Amino acid sequence: MQGKVEICGVNTARLKVLSQKEMDSLLLQARDGNVQAREKLVEGNLRLVLSVIQRFDKRGECPDDLFQVGCIGLIKAIANFDPTKQVRFSTYGVPMIAGEVRRYLRDNSAIRVSRSLRDVAYRVLQCKEALTTRMGREPTLEELAKELELTREEVSEALDAVCAPVSLYDPVYSDGGDPLTVMDQVRDTKNTEGTWMERIALRSAFRGLGDREKQILSLRFYDGKTQMEVASTLGISQAQVSRLEKAAIGTLRKQISVS
Repeated sequence: MQGKVEICGVNTARLKVLSQKEMDSLLLQARDGNVQAREKLVEGNLRLVLSVIQRFDKRGECPDDLFQVGCIGLIKAIANFDPTKQVRFSTYGVPMIAGEVRRYLRDNSAIRVSRSLRDVAYRVLQCKEALTTRMGREPTLEELAKELELTREEVSEALDAVCAPVSLYDPVYSDGGDPLTVMDQVRDTKNTEGTWMERIALRSAFRGLGDREKQILSLRFYDGKTQMEVASTLGISQAQVSRLEKAAIGTLRKQISVS
């Protein structure tokens, strides 16, 4: 069937929609304890739940889970709504459903962050959505910070706190062959297996040098001293430092090439 969406075993294309007259009547009955009226209200407002959870569809959460949590928020909204007030149920229910979903995302995040930081993050997301609608484009960090009276760093930190974690093995590109993963983009090109072997071989070769040669190489390439400064430190001539340095480097090269 065209337009059909399966979520939690519910065919959302066939969800019932209640008229305002039906809503008012069922809300009054539910307030008086009518269980059947409450069930009809839940069934007749599932589309409202769907419209709310679509705001959170980029958080990496299972839509089925969000839908169930949203239904809990809907049930709470029905239980607490006062039909005698001059307020539409959707006006009252949407914040209740959204609040329940936010609470779930906050309490079940794969990465634990403080509640205060998450509260700031959701303020930022709401502001971002409002500014995007108003401006016709996504606002910058500076614009969000100005609107919320926060620093740019606070806005950036809050947004990072609610980003869904990404696996290093998630593919980011594939042309039919082996996919390019996140790890391929962020891997350390310096500390590879080849460089580890070179370091091990260099350390082994360095241990085989004499004390004077070790001292000269350490002063020259670790402390960054010139040959004249090394000669002054060791009390020998610059020519001797140059000769011992060349001999030590030659020994290291020979040892590394052999290993």
